[in-house]
Amino acid sequence: MSATDFWGDQQAAQQVMDELRKLKTTVTPLEKLISSGEDLSVLMEFVEDDDSGEALTELKTAAEQLEQDIDKVEIQATLSGPEDGCSAYVTVQAGEGGTDSADWALMLLRMYIRWGERSGFKVEEIDLSSGEEAGIRNATIQITGDYVYGYLRGEMGNHRLIRISPFDSAGRRHTAFAAVDVTPVLDDSIEIDINWEKDVREDTYRSSGAGGQHVNKTDSAVRLTHIPTGVVAACQNERSQHKNRATARKMLQAKLYQQEIEKRDAEVAARRGQKSKIGFGGQTVRNYVLHPDQYVKDARTGTKVGNPQPVLDGDLDKFLEAYLRWTLSEQMETQESS
Repeated sequence: MSATDFWGDQQAAQQVMDELRKLKTTVTPLEKLISSGEDLSVLMEFVEDDDSGEALTELKTAAEQLEQDIDKVEIQATLSGPEDGCSAYVTVQAGEGGTDSADWALMLLRMYIRWGERSGFKVEEIDLSSGEEAGIRNATIQITGDYVYGYLRGEMGNHRLIRISPFDSAGRRHTAFAAVDVTPVLDDSIEIDINWEKDVREDTYRSSGAGGQHVNKTDSAVRLTHIPTGVVAACQNERSQHKNRATARKMLQAKLYQQEIEKRDAEVAARRGQKSKIGFGGQTVRNYVLHPDQYVKDARTGTKVGNPQPVLDGDLDKFLEAYLRWTLSEQMETQESS
């Protein structure tokens, strides 16, 4: 970076800057742990010569803080996959349950947007298809930041909502499903071999979201279908069809890359299994119950909170970290058994 021609190639320079930032994200917490451990040793010496008890109180506080810092580093250590450090595309799709499902999909979309904003990440809408009466049929957002994919990959799968339906005049309890898919946003250094002319079908259509007269009068939205695999990527957030096409191509490449990774790595494929594909025949990863009881419970880790509203407002860290610890314990069990 100190080279005089470093910024001569803006794209290459930015990649180096991104790599430096990720390395610092890994190294800085470790340096802090080492420093805190040394401080703890000094405090232990003070305790031996202090009769007032102040040093002991300070030692306990420092030890508790060190324990929390170690816990954070352990979580960080689980994000060791090559894609974990990437930003992510998050797709939410309404499932069984009619209007309730479409409304539930919108609630989930809002939850992930709020999580991204609370975490200080950039959130951008890529594609959205509204429901007939309320909510959405499907939507894709991009959350940009370090390790977004690593933290959110455990969200893949079906999410179930149980509540009194606001769309039922009889006030009956309904169950609604929505599926979540998470795909890493790949950097330019990773290339996927795609025959764009032969294997990809492109459809253009009018955007359905906000955007004024331009959106209503031009076929700027782009949908790409990879014919051999059936994988679909769509984008309608830009005014320019060219920009939408570029984003859709990047999404399609990311989805196909993820598919190849799963094929090559049997262990990863087994762990993700039904979670890795968006759909409604697979496992339910989390239940959100608003009636008669109120709680949110993860079906894999058993993590449970008694107040659903903060979770729906984006307070997901407890569930995300519990999943990462659960996958780490699963890996250790697999290693021990083998």
